[in-house]
Amino acid sequence: MNLRAPYSAVRSARKARPLNKPHIPTMTIRTRKFIGTIALLLLVVVWSLMGMTVAQTPWLANSGLLQAIFYVVAGLGWVLPAMPIISWMARPDA
Repeated sequence: MNLRAPYSAVRSARKARPLNKPHIPTMTIRTRKFIGTIALLLLVVVWSLMGMTVAQTPWLANSGLLQAIFYVVAGLGWVLPAMPIISWMARPDA
């Protein structure tokens, strides 16, 4: 006596979802990592171009102490906007 349902019934039962919940497609971790990598590359390019522009201003170019402070802040400052991108990229799949 076979108590198991036919393969087609099991397959259709797995695909069925409740009628009251809409289907919301989720992004896979692979797609998030691809988009996040592009976003991080854009962030680094824009951040460095802005840093070079600010570094050439006369008030900064004439002061050694201000240059040192600026380069430390500009060199480490890109990490703050990058952290949310990296945490979004690392989220596990639903």
